[in-house]
Amino acid sequence: MAGVKALISLAFTGSIGMTLVILACALPQYGNYWPLIMTLFYFFSPLPTLMARKYQDDIGSSNTCKEVALFITSGIVISAFALPIVLSRSPVGDPIIQTGACVLTVFGNIVTFLTILGFFILFESDDEGYNMWG
Repeated sequence: MAGVKALISLAFTGSIGMTLVILACALPQYGNYWPLIMTLFYFFSPLPTLMARKYQDDIGSSNTCKEVALFITSGIVISAFALPIVLSRSPVGDPIIQTGACVLTVFGNIVTFLTILGFFILFESDDEGYNMWG
């Protein structure tokens, strides 16, 4: 069972990551709320892995469902990092988000996705027979 201190630290780091993304939106010099779209990526990134836990089989050494779920998850995570960079590098006219908002969003992504990874690592030992990494 996961410890209370570990859960509190995961909640704290998750709130720091979300604070960075909200600061990228709410600071007056940036002035738009496009970086808040990252919350969709935070919601959708663990879903493929959580669904793959239900369809695991112990027959072979390779689990296709788990590998596809990790591939989809990595695509979601890469998209979450790429979207603010693309929005800040708009070639036509003014960029959609400022460079400072892009930096805050990328740092918020790093902290939040490390928190999600920490959650999976922390609760991996609670599930018998499931190992996400091997």
